[in-house]
Amino acid sequence: MSVAADSRHGPAPLPAARGPVSAALLTALRAAPGELPAGLGTHLDAAAAPLTDEDLQLTLFLCYELHYRGWSGVDEAWEWEPSLLALRARAERPFEAALRELAGPQPAVLPAGVPGALADLVAADDGPPLAATLQRRADLDRFREFVVHRSIYHLREADPHSWALPRLGGPAKAALVEIQTDEYGNGRLDRMHAELFRTTMDRLGLDTGYAAHLDRVPAVTLATNNLMSLFGLHRRLRGALLGHLAAYEMTSSLPNRRYGNGLRRLGFDEVATRFYDEHVEADAVHEQIAAYDMCGGLVRAEPALASDVLFGAAAALALDALFAAHLLTAWSTGESSLRPPQHALAAA
Repeated sequence: MSVAADSRHGPAPLPAARGPVSAALLTALRAAPGELPAGLGTHLDAAAAPLTDEDLQLTLFLCYELHYRGWSGVDEAWEWEPSLLALRARAERPFEAALRELAGPQPAVLPAGVPGALADLVAADDGPPLAATLQRRADLDRFREFVVHRSIYHLREADPHSWALPRLGGPAKAALVEIQTDEYGNGRLDRMHAELFRTTMDRLGLDTGYAAHLDRVPAVTLATNNLMSLFGLHRRLRGALLGHLAAYEMTSSLPNRRYGNGLRRLGFDEVATRFYDEHVEADAVHEQIAAYDMCGGLVRAEPALASDVLFGAAAALALDALFAAHLLTAWSTGESSLRPPQHALAAA
């Protein structure tokens, strides 16, 4: 069995269930590895809205995390249990189908046209003005909510995209290594982006433990993270993974400047804003590397992956727009964008 580790960096405790499939999976994970119940999750194909289905998205997150840091107290042999992998595949099918529908069809482009097509996708993105709201109007409670949502990704920032490294060669690999080296602080713990974000969380008075806020974030937040894991764990989707990273890098500098300015407006110092300030400079450079050297290099070597690159970018932008809309809609009605604490759910 796994041994409990430092809560900041090691495996997280198992979360609470959000439906019958995640409940059955959680029960199984607390025991020795073995066959999951026959037929578990067979109804997931019929999920009406896979991207916001709490049970489906938590099930995927539970399965995917076994390939990252695992779960505290869960036997590591669960990672490759065939029946668990079958359940994961069953949940992935409607998830991927919903992502493809959300992203829509992508234009056919020649390899040389991929960087320009990525720029066109980014230019056409008119998602909800979340960054502007956080910069100009959000109070501290709203900003803390935003950070809680983003902590699920930022406390393991760069890890999902690193799955592509052994699947690439040549210029695309070199470009990805250059980007990831910055993300990991050039080997300095205090400069790793995940650690910079942890410092921001600490300054905001939030629990900085790895996945500490998992129970509070809704399905749409889990979906933005599961998207990266889906792309990263399937070699066939390596083009989509690079397109996803390119979209992130190409849309990062301005929002992060606004996030930093929002924290400054709320009275926070440069230590609290360093995570956002770092991304303003780094991602301005990464944008060109990601579009031309990384994605451009990939499709020059493998032209058939051009449409996958654009799908990954489009899916990233569209799903982030859904995420932003969830926050802004909740805030516009005076509600929290987070799920109620577990004690409140139990009492309901």
